[in-house]
Amino acid sequence: MRKKISPTLILLLVALSAFAQQPSSSENNLPATKIRDLVIYQDSNYYATFPSIVRKADGEFLIAFRRAPDRRVVFSEDGNSHVDPNSYLVSMSSKDGITWEGEPELIYAHDFGGSQDPCLLRLRDGTLLCASYGWAFLQEDGLESIPEPHFQNRNGSVFLGGYLLRSIDGGSQWAGPIYPPHIEPEVHVDPMGNPIPAYNRGAMYEGKNGRIYWIVAANDRISPRRTSNYLLVSDDKGKNWEHLSTVARDEEVLFNEASIYETPKGDLVAFIRTANFEDQAVIARSTDGGKSFGQWQSMGFQGHPLQATRLPDNRVLLVYGYRHEPYGIRARILNPECTDFATAEEIILREDGGNGDIGYPWAVVLDDRHALVTYYFNKENGTRHIAGTLIEF
Repeated sequence: MRKKISPTLILLLVALSAFAQQPSSSENNLPATKIRDLVIYQDSNYYATFPSIVRKADGEFLIAFRRAPDRRVVFSEDGNSHVDPNSYLVSMSSKDGITWEGEPELIYAHDFGGSQDPCLLRLRDGTLLCASYGWAFLQEDGLESIPEPHFQNRNGSVFLGGYLLRSIDGGSQWAGPIYPPHIEPEVHVDPMGNPIPAYNRGAMYEGKNGRIYWIVAANDRISPRRTSNYLLVSDDKGKNWEHLSTVARDEEVLFNEASIYETPKGDLVAFIRTANFEDQAVIARSTDGGKSFGQWQSMGFQGHPLQATRLPDNRVLLVYGYRHEPYGIRARILNPECTDFATAEEIILREDGGNGDIGYPWAVVLDDRHALVTYYFNKENGTRHIAGTLIEF
């Protein structure tokens, strides 16, 4: 039986079919069709970035993102950074995934610095997890006295490592932070001299066995700096974590932001952002429940970071940002086991971005024919805002 389409979405699709131009024959052959773009949140005072979205147990949609002051507007500064002392995790809700109204609500403000990239996961029992990480901003005398080795950003901020939040009421209240374990490959300490808790940007996944999989990054070599990916697992709904295996490591190529997905067959598939590799997206696969991963390989296209969503027919909607001209958002629909990544046709969702400061898409299924791809965007180097593209598959 098909799921019911919300009244709002029905009206939207009727209006679009009446006024939209007829797609070309090449568009008709694509595995998915773009319907329209929408703005989810935009305020010229704020720099809004790095969204993730889930459908809650009650059927409503929850989007989380990182919001900081737009320093060009508020403080008349020259520009903004992705790392800011006043960056907080916020959320918005929608009944249908199309209509987004009101002001964001605070999820979490870090005690010692700014937070980044809230990554949501809804478990089968309705529990929500949100993974993030933070940066501390120190004065000059503080920077001179912090322990080594630590990781310092170009703007003087120092890395704090990762944490998770947990909600059992649909995101109204959040418990935490929960600090995941430090993993042995990570060489840095935080500003207080403590081993850095595991961290990363990317989608976690709850397997058929109830185990939660999370690919984290680690600075496992200082000079030359190298980042690699490792797998953490949790068997108690995200309260405790164990370092299980290495996902991707290389002498030259750097691996960082990564999402994980479990196929119907039970393979764990990692979709990974790289550096020192011409912006190639790469894939790694485990056939033994994450105990080991086979050799990573290029997917044959550029883009990052990536996120995978299962469609009702078990195909996989893979979305990613494209930070090359023309700047935008792209997608592919893979077969259920994600083996056709090299041949799956690329779908261009946006190519009107103002510059490379866009992307980080995250998709959610609305019903058995439609999905919403969310991301952050700017046009003509204007306000960074949270946007979306509605597609039919």
